[in-house]
Amino acid sequence: MIDGLEVVRHPRARVARLSVDPATGRVRLTVPKRMALAKAVAWAGEKADWIAAQRAKLPMGRPFVDGAVVPVADRAVRLIWREGATRTVQFVPQPSRAPAQAGAQGQAEPPSAIGALDPRLRGDTGADDEWMLVGGGPLDQFPVRIERWLKREALRLLTEDTAHYAAKAGVTVAKVAIGDPKARWGSCSGDGTIRYSWRLLLAPGFVRRATVAHEVAHRVHMHHGPEFHALVADLFEGDPDDSRRWLRAEGAALHWYGRASSSG
Repeated sequence: MIDGLEVVRHPRARVARLSVDPATGRVRLTVPKRMALAKAVAWAGEKADWIAAQRAKLPMGRPFVDGAVVPVADRAVRLIWREGATRTVQFVPQPSRAPAQAGAQGQAEPPSAIGALDPRLRGDTGADDEWMLVGGGPLDQFPVRIERWLKREALRLLTEDTAHYAAKAGVTVAKVAIGDPKARWGSCSGDGTIRYSWRLLLAPGFVRRATVAHEVAHRVHMHHGPEFHALVADLFEGDPDDSRRWLRAEGAALHWYGRASSSG
């Protein structure tokens, strides 16, 4: 059996088909309604080399371990575990660094920080760590506490961004929530609830803000017509297409933060 294989019967499929999810590394086998499952699985087993080649193209896992560097709202942040330190994760600027300049809504977002940290995200190759997340407690629980901190920070920042654009649009938002969906970065329901992927915190600030402007615009237009896109551009005060292109090209890589490998 292929590791991480998901079998899906599709009534309109005419042949068996394999695909590898770029966000999870899981292998999906789509099987026609009338094909014998054993035959389809055996065929998939013959494609082990193809599956390995596809997985080799996936981003490397980036676990939240001591010494790792993670992008947080345009800052390159190093994760530090210290024996004897409090279990509560602390966000600490390195004293040798000057304070970063404020971003569009007041948050510090130096535009060069993410590029200095991860070649996939901006194309640079250097390492220039400016900030730290420091915590103690049992080492095996360190990744869990780091992810918990990141999610809290994501909710705080996305709530702040949402309030900013909602005020510009003259609308109300009933609730802001976060999750970890694999296929969507945001959604707006008819009751006024907006949900985001917490991993937008790991994306460049302009990507996060354009996504928020997009969802807030749905409080006015629950469609993707010309009026909607005009409002998004007006709220964002720029062209949101760059953010969409970035997410198409690099968004899958964000799902590999906090994971150890690309094996599914």
